[in-house]
Amino acid sequence: MANSLLAAGASPAMVSSEEEAGDFARAHSTAVLINLGTLSPAGLAGQHAAVDGAVAAGKPWILDPVACGATPYRTAAAVALARKGPALVRGNASEVASLAAAVCGAASGLAGGGTVRGVDSTLASADAAAAALAAELRTVVAVSGAVDTVVTPDRRALRVHGGVPMLTDITATGCAVTALCAAAIGAAWSGGEKGVAHTAVAAAAALAAMGVAAERAVAVGVHGPASLRVGLVDALAQLGRGGGKDDGLGSVVVEEADLEEAR
Repeated sequence: MANSLLAAGASPAMVSSEEEAGDFARAHSTAVLINLGTLSPAGLAGQHAAVDGAVAAGKPWILDPVACGATPYRTAAAVALARKGPALVRGNASEVASLAAAVCGAASGLAGGGTVRGVDSTLASADAAAAALAAELRTVVAVSGAVDTVVTPDRRALRVHGGVPMLTDITATGCAVTALCAAAIGAAWSGGEKGVAHTAVAAAAALAAMGVAAERAVAVGVHGPASLRVGLVDALAQLGRGGGKDDGLGSVVVEEADLEEAR
């Protein structure tokens, strides 16, 4: 995650302790990313402190509900954080479906969510869950998959096509793309482009950047997941500097969609 941010031109700081997370978020951050990852009571306390610091300073914070639905403790932790108003929730289909079911309740028709296999998604689509969660939290929800989808509370969506399937064979590429989303949203908010529409565009841009970087890495020669990891960071660095052999987007396409049919 940190190397992806550095390559893209951002400046990561991994602050986790309750004693300083809130102060650091308030005074030094452009955006705060909360990644449930390896969850612990001490880490969770630090995450809440960071969120409270970001909210107090009017800065965006982003939630990655890693493996939400895997255990009651993890799901409850994700719900408690989600209720604090993230600018973006980014997860895979199972994570978003599980969080939506827990946040929106049985009345939403989402009871049960998705099936979680480790931190991997076993759902093909989470449009309905993403739309319900975005509406309930009044925030933007991004679902990563073969086609990435970014949903706003009014059920508008941006779909990002592209990337390479091998990304799922590398640990933390999903976490890294959430970090890129946080950097992009932080930059947008810092420039005065706040609100769900700007946030959604920033998230889609970050998802597209990851797809472009992955395709460029494969184009210059990747032999498997390990070399893709290295090539991905190199390609992100080229994008961060505005360079690279191909100034186009490759096969990455961003299109608008309407999720009204997902009710």
